[in-house]
Amino acid sequence: MTGWQRFLIYQKERFPLAKTAPLLAVFSGASITFSAVLADRPLPGAGQYAAGFLIAMILFFQMRAADEWKDREIDRLYRPERPIPRGLVRLHTVLWAAVVLMPVAGLAAVGIGWGVLALLLMTWLWLAAMTVEFGAPEWLRNRMLIYLASHMMIMPIMDLLLTGIEWVGQGGPAPGLWLFLALSFVNGCVLEIGRKTWAPEAERKGVESYSALWGPARSAWIWLGLVALAALLLCGVGIALDAIWPLAAVALVGLSGAAGVAIGFARAPSVRGQSRLDAAAGLWVLICYAAAGFLPLMLRGVTS
Repeated sequence: MTGWQRFLIYQKERFPLAKTAPLLAVFSGASITFSAVLADRPLPGAGQYAAGFLIAMILFFQMRAADEWKDREIDRLYRPERPIPRGLVRLHTVLWAAVVLMPVAGLAAVGIGWGVLALLLMTWLWLAAMTVEFGAPEWLRNRMLIYLASHMMIMPIMDLLLTGIEWVGQGGPAPGLWLFLALSFVNGCVLEIGRKTWAPEAERKGVESYSALWGPARSAWIWLGLVALAALLLCGVGIALDAIWPLAAVALVGLSGAAGVAIGFARAPSVRGQSRLDAAAGLWVLICYAAAGFLPLMLRGVTS
Protein backbone atom coordinates (compact mmCIF):
# COMPACT_ATOMS: atom_id res chain seq x y z
CA MET A 1 0.00 0.00 0.00
CA THR A 2 1.42 3.40 -1.01
CA GLY A 3 1.74 6.34 1.35
CA TRP A 4 -0.96 8.19 -0.59
CA GLN A 5 -3.37 5.26 -0.23
CA ARG A 6 -2.68 5.15 3.49
CA PHE A 7 -3.35 8.88 3.78
CA LEU A 8 -6.64 8.49 1.90
CA ILE A 9 -7.73 5.84 4.40
CA TYR A 10 -6.69 8.17 7.22
CA GLN A 11 -8.77 10.92 5.63
CA LYS A 12 -11.85 8.71 5.44
CA GLU A 13 -11.55 7.77 9.10
CA ARG A 14 -10.43 11.03 10.71
CA PHE A 15 -11.34 13.83 8.29
CA PRO A 16 -14.03 12.47 5.94
CA LEU A 17 -14.29 14.97 3.10
CA ALA A 18 -17.64 13.67 1.86
CA LYS A 19 -19.17 14.70 5.19
CA THR A 20 -16.91 17.59 6.15
CA ALA A 21 -16.86 19.58 2.89
CA PRO A 22 -20.64 20.23 2.67
CA LEU A 23 -20.77 21.22 6.35
CA LEU A 24 -17.88 23.65 5.97
CA ALA A 25 -19.38 25.06 2.79
CA VAL A 26 -22.48 25.98 4.80
CA PHE A 27 -20.38 27.21 7.74
CA SER A 28 -18.14 29.49 5.68
CA GLY A 29 -20.81 30.62 3.25
CA ALA A 30 -23.30 31.43 5.99
CA SER A 31 -20.70 33.44 7.93
CA ILE A 32 -19.80 35.59 4.92
CA THR A 33 -23.42 36.05 3.89
CA PHE A 34 -24.53 36.91 7.43
CA SER A 35 -21.92 39.66 7.66
CA ALA A 36 -23.09 41.23 4.40
CA VAL A 37 -26.80 41.00 5.20
CA LEU A 38 -26.30 42.34 8.72
CA ALA A 39 -24.44 45.38 7.37
CA ASP A 40 -26.90 45.76 4.46
CA ARG A 41 -24.07 45.47 1.95
CA PRO A 42 -24.05 43.60 -1.39
CA LEU A 43 -22.89 40.01 -1.24
CA PRO A 44 -19.20 39.45 -2.00
CA GLY A 45 -18.13 37.74 -5.20
CA ALA A 46 -17.58 34.03 -5.75
CA GLY A 47 -13.85 34.47 -5.07
CA GLN A 48 -14.47 35.49 -1.48
CA TYR A 49 -16.77 32.53 -0.90
CA ALA A 50 -14.21 30.14 -2.44
CA ALA A 51 -11.46 31.61 -0.26
CA GLY A 52 -13.61 31.26 2.85
CA PHE A 53 -14.36 27.63 2.07
CA LEU A 54 -10.70 26.83 1.39
CA ILE A 55 -9.51 28.55 4.57
CA ALA A 56 -12.19 26.80 6.65
CA MET A 57 -11.22 23.40 5.24
CA ILE A 58 -7.55 23.98 5.97
CA LEU A 59 -8.19 25.26 9.49
CA PHE A 60 -10.39 22.31 10.40
CA PHE A 61 -7.80 19.88 9.07
CA GLN A 62 -5.15 21.68 11.10
CA MET A 63 -7.39 21.37 14.15
CA ARG A 64 -7.59 17.62 13.50
CA ALA A 65 -3.78 17.45 13.23
CA ALA A 66 -3.44 19.40 16.48
CA ASP A 67 -5.79 16.94 18.20
CA GLU A 68 -3.72 14.02 16.92
CA TRP A 69 -0.63 15.54 18.52
CA LYS A 70 -2.38 16.44 21.81
CA ASP A 71 -3.98 13.00 22.16
CA ARG A 72 -1.03 10.91 20.94
CA GLU A 73 -0.38 9.24 24.31
CA ILE A 74 -4.05 8.67 25.13
CA ASP A 75 -4.60 7.17 21.66
CA ARG A 76 -1.53 4.95 22.00
CA LEU A 77 -2.67 3.61 25.37
CA TYR A 78 -6.45 3.54 25.09
CA ARG A 79 -7.45 3.94 21.42
CA PRO A 80 -5.00 1.73 19.52
CA GLU A 81 -7.52 1.18 16.72
CA ARG A 82 -7.10 4.75 15.46
CA PRO A 83 -5.01 5.21 12.28
CA ILE A 84 -1.87 6.69 13.87
CA PRO A 85 -1.41 4.33 16.84
CA ARG A 86 -2.17 1.30 14.68
CA GLY A 87 0.56 2.37 12.26
CA LEU A 88 -1.50 3.28 9.20
CA VAL A 89 0.15 6.71 8.95
CA ARG A 90 2.80 8.46 10.98
CA LEU A 91 2.02 11.41 13.19
CA HIS A 92 4.68 13.54 11.54
CA THR A 93 3.04 12.94 8.13
CA VAL A 94 -0.22 14.44 9.36
CA LEU A 95 1.57 17.33 11.06
CA TRP A 96 3.62 18.12 7.97
CA ALA A 97 0.47 18.10 5.84
CA ALA A 98 -1.02 20.67 8.21
CA VAL A 99 2.12 22.83 7.97
CA VAL A 100 2.32 22.60 4.17
CA LEU A 101 -1.24 23.90 3.93
CA MET A 102 -0.38 27.09 5.83
CA PRO A 103 0.93 29.06 2.83
CA VAL A 104 -2.10 27.95 0.81
CA ALA A 105 -4.44 29.46 3.41
CA GLY A 106 -2.17 32.50 3.70
CA LEU A 107 -2.30 33.17 -0.04
CA ALA A 108 -6.08 32.79 -0.04
CA ALA A 109 -6.29 35.34 2.80
CA VAL A 110 -3.91 37.83 1.18
CA GLY A 111 -5.94 37.58 -2.00
CA ILE A 112 -8.83 39.15 -0.09
CA GLY A 113 -6.81 41.65 1.95
CA TRP A 114 -4.03 41.99 4.48
CA GLY A 115 -6.60 42.43 7.22
CA VAL A 116 -7.87 38.90 6.52
CA LEU A 117 -4.32 37.58 6.82
CA ALA A 118 -4.03 39.28 10.22
CA LEU A 119 -7.23 37.52 11.32
CA LEU A 120 -5.87 34.22 10.02
CA LEU A 121 -2.65 34.70 11.97
CA MET A 122 -4.69 35.40 15.12
CA THR A 123 -6.62 32.17 14.54
CA TRP A 124 -3.39 30.20 14.11
CA LEU A 125 -1.99 31.76 17.27
CA TRP A 126 -4.98 30.56 19.29
CA LEU A 127 -4.79 27.12 17.66
CA ALA A 128 -1.11 26.90 18.56
CA ALA A 129 -1.91 27.84 22.17
CA MET A 130 -4.63 25.16 22.23
CA THR A 131 -2.21 22.58 20.87
CA VAL A 132 0.15 23.07 23.81
CA GLU A 133 -2.84 23.32 26.19
CA PHE A 134 -1.93 26.96 26.96
CA GLY A 135 1.17 25.72 28.76
CA ALA A 136 -0.88 24.14 31.56
CA PRO A 137 -2.17 20.75 30.34
CA GLU A 138 -2.66 19.10 33.72
CA TRP A 139 -4.29 22.17 35.26
CA LEU A 140 -6.73 22.42 32.34
CA ARG A 141 -7.58 18.73 32.22
CA ASN A 142 -8.52 18.87 35.90
CA ARG A 143 -10.92 21.74 35.15
CA MET A 144 -13.05 20.47 32.29
CA LEU A 145 -15.30 23.53 32.03
CA ILE A 146 -12.34 25.89 31.68
CA TYR A 147 -10.81 23.41 29.22
CA LEU A 148 -14.03 23.43 27.21
CA ALA A 149 -14.34 27.23 27.17
CA SER A 150 -10.69 27.82 26.26
CA HIS A 151 -10.82 25.38 23.36
CA MET A 152 -14.21 26.42 22.04
CA MET A 153 -13.04 30.02 21.77
CA ILE A 154 -11.52 28.89 18.47
CA MET A 155 -15.04 28.90 16.98
CA PRO A 156 -15.86 32.63 17.35
CA ILE A 157 -12.27 33.48 16.43
CA MET A 158 -12.63 31.44 13.26
CA ASP A 159 -15.99 33.04 12.55
CA LEU A 160 -14.48 36.49 13.02
CA LEU A 161 -11.98 35.49 10.33
CA LEU A 162 -14.66 34.19 7.96
CA THR A 163 -16.92 37.21 8.40
CA GLY A 164 -13.82 39.36 7.97
CA ILE A 165 -13.61 38.11 4.39
CA GLU A 166 -16.70 40.28 3.85
CA TRP A 167 -16.11 43.24 6.17
CA VAL A 168 -12.35 43.86 5.81
CA GLY A 169 -12.05 46.92 3.60
CA GLN A 170 -15.79 47.56 3.83
CA GLY A 171 -15.94 49.76 6.90
CA GLY A 172 -15.57 47.01 9.47
CA PRO A 173 -18.04 44.60 11.04
CA ALA A 174 -21.64 45.54 11.72
CA PRO A 175 -22.46 46.22 15.42
CA GLY A 176 -24.57 43.08 15.85
CA LEU A 177 -21.81 40.69 14.79
CA TRP A 178 -21.09 39.80 18.41
CA LEU A 179 -24.37 37.85 18.55
CA PHE A 180 -23.21 35.61 15.73
CA LEU A 181 -19.82 35.11 17.39
CA ALA A 182 -21.50 34.25 20.70
CA LEU A 183 -23.72 31.77 18.85
CA SER A 184 -20.59 30.19 17.36
CA PHE A 185 -19.04 29.78 20.82
CA VAL A 186 -22.13 28.17 22.32
CA ASN A 187 -22.60 25.93 19.31
CA GLY A 188 -19.00 24.81 19.63
CA CYS A 189 -19.85 23.70 23.17
CA VAL A 190 -22.98 21.96 21.87
CA LEU A 191 -20.85 20.00 19.40
CA GLU A 192 -18.16 19.13 21.91
CA ILE A 193 -20.47 17.96 24.69
CA GLY A 194 -22.70 16.13 22.20
CA ARG A 195 -19.61 14.36 20.87
CA LYS A 196 -18.43 13.31 24.34
CA THR A 197 -21.67 12.30 26.03
CA TRP A 198 -21.62 8.52 26.01
CA ALA A 199 -23.62 5.58 27.28
CA PRO A 200 -22.07 3.84 30.32
CA GLU A 201 -21.04 0.83 28.23
CA ALA A 202 -19.23 3.10 25.74
CA GLU A 203 -17.01 4.79 28.33
CA ARG A 204 -13.33 3.95 27.95
CA LYS A 205 -10.67 3.91 30.64
CA GLY A 206 -8.25 6.81 30.27
CA VAL A 207 -10.49 8.71 27.82
CA GLU A 208 -12.24 11.77 29.21
CA SER A 209 -15.93 12.42 28.54
CA TYR A 210 -18.55 14.77 29.93
CA SER A 211 -20.81 11.83 30.71
CA ALA A 212 -18.06 10.38 32.91
CA LEU A 213 -17.60 13.78 34.58
CA TRP A 214 -21.26 14.58 35.20
CA GLY A 215 -23.06 11.30 34.58
CA PRO A 216 -24.88 10.58 31.30
CA ALA A 217 -28.24 12.06 32.31
CA ARG A 218 -26.80 15.30 33.68
CA SER A 219 -24.52 15.64 30.68
CA ALA A 220 -27.54 15.36 28.38
CA TRP A 221 -29.42 18.02 30.36
CA ILE A 222 -26.44 20.39 30.26
CA TRP A 223 -26.19 19.78 26.52
CA LEU A 224 -29.87 20.65 26.13
CA GLY A 225 -29.39 23.81 28.20
CA LEU A 226 -26.67 24.91 25.81
CA VAL A 227 -28.93 24.22 22.84
CA ALA A 228 -31.58 26.41 24.53
CA LEU A 229 -29.00 29.19 25.01
CA ALA A 230 -28.03 28.87 21.34
CA ALA A 231 -31.72 29.10 20.41
CA LEU A 232 -32.00 32.37 22.35
CA LEU A 233 -28.93 33.72 20.59
CA LEU A 234 -30.39 32.68 17.24
CA CYS A 235 -33.48 34.73 18.13
CA GLY A 236 -31.16 37.64 18.96
CA VAL A 237 -29.58 37.24 15.54
CA GLY A 238 -33.09 37.33 14.10
CA ILE A 239 -33.76 40.65 15.84
CA ALA A 240 -30.49 42.08 14.50
CA LEU A 241 -31.43 40.95 10.98
CA ASP A 242 -35.06 42.09 11.27
CA ALA A 243 -36.13 38.48 10.78
CA ILE A 244 -37.09 37.50 14.31
CA TRP A 245 -40.16 35.38 13.57
CA PRO A 246 -38.63 33.10 10.91
CA LEU A 247 -35.50 32.51 12.99
CA ALA A 248 -37.54 32.09 16.18
CA ALA A 249 -39.59 29.42 14.40
CA VAL A 250 -36.42 27.62 13.33
CA ALA A 251 -35.05 27.90 16.88
CA LEU A 252 -38.25 26.49 18.39
CA VAL A 253 -38.45 23.54 16.01
CA GLY A 254 -34.76 22.74 16.41
CA LEU A 255 -34.91 23.04 20.19
CA SER A 256 -37.96 20.77 20.33
CA GLY A 257 -36.15 18.10 18.33
CA ALA A 258 -33.05 18.41 20.51
CA ALA A 259 -35.18 18.14 23.65
CA GLY A 260 -36.67 14.87 22.45
CA VAL A 261 -33.23 13.40 21.84
CA ALA A 262 -31.75 14.66 25.13
CA ILE A 263 -34.70 13.53 27.27
CA GLY A 264 -34.66 10.09 25.64
CA PHE A 265 -30.96 9.68 26.35
CA ALA A 266 -31.23 11.03 29.91
CA ARG A 267 -33.98 8.54 30.74
CA ALA A 268 -32.27 5.54 29.18
CA PRO A 269 -28.64 6.10 28.15
CA SER A 270 -27.67 3.76 25.32
CA VAL A 271 -25.17 3.56 22.49
CA ARG A 272 -27.98 4.24 20.03
CA GLY A 273 -29.10 7.27 22.03
CA GLN A 274 -25.49 8.44 22.22
CA SER A 275 -25.27 8.36 18.41
CA ARG A 276 -28.54 10.26 18.13
CA LEU A 277 -27.29 12.93 20.53
CA ASP A 278 -24.07 13.37 18.55
CA ALA A 279 -26.00 13.56 15.26
CA ALA A 280 -28.51 16.01 16.78
CA ALA A 281 -25.66 18.29 17.86
CA GLY A 282 -24.28 18.41 14.33
CA LEU A 283 -27.71 18.93 12.80
CA TRP A 284 -28.55 21.72 15.23
CA VAL A 285 -25.35 23.61 14.42
CA LEU A 286 -25.90 23.15 10.69
CA ILE A 287 -29.47 24.48 10.99
CA CYS A 288 -28.28 27.47 13.03
CA TYR A 289 -25.71 28.55 10.47
CA ALA A 290 -27.98 27.94 7.49
CA ALA A 291 -30.84 29.86 9.12
CA ALA A 292 -28.73 32.81 10.28
CA GLY A 293 -26.78 33.06 7.05
CA PHE A 294 -29.25 32.30 4.32
CA LEU A 295 -32.85 32.54 5.54
CA PRO A 296 -32.93 36.36 5.97
CA LEU A 297 -31.36 36.71 2.51
CA MET A 298 -34.02 34.47 0.99
CA LEU A 299 -36.78 36.42 2.74
CA ARG A 300 -35.44 39.71 1.43
CA GLY A 301 -35.40 38.26 -2.06
CA VAL A 302 -39.03 37.23 -1.70
CA THR A 303 -40.17 40.62 -0.41
CA SER A 304 -38.09 42.76 -2.76
